[in-house]
Amino acid sequence: MKRKLLTMLLAAASLMLSGIPALAADKTPEQLIGEARAAIRQVSVDEVKHMIDTRENIVILDVRDQNELADGRISGAINISRGMLEFMAGSMLPDKNAKIVVYCSLDMRGPMATRTLNQLGYHHAVNMTGALKAWQAAGYPLVK
Repeated sequence: MKRKLLTMLLAAASLMLSGIPALAADKTPEQLIGEARAAIRQVSVDEVKHMIDTRENIVILDVRDQNELADGRISGAINISRGMLEFMAGSMLPDKNAKIVVYCSLDMRGPMATRTLNQLGYHHAVNMTGALKAWQAAGYPLVK
């Protein structure tokens, strides 16, 4: 009886799984980041610097983890770590029509976070290409 039940359970599981498309585990992180980049709008560090200098109405969102913030951040940036974004966006970013410029350290979490924000209804969220690394390479200031 146990063998028959096990066989039936395995058959049912097989049928349920047969209709499931490829799982995310079938992709590499690089593929997921590439898909995110292809789906979002990106702006250069020079464009972001110009927005700041002209006092354009933007929200600058740093998606790095707390332990990375000691390295400095772009002036005026708010922080929501990538891992908490889905849970905190609603309370920390109440205006879904705001223009949000997202950045991370190395331009990996930024595209993913921007795509997530777009999926959450923040359709004016953009990623800063090159991330904080490119910002620093351009000689732009950080605050600590």
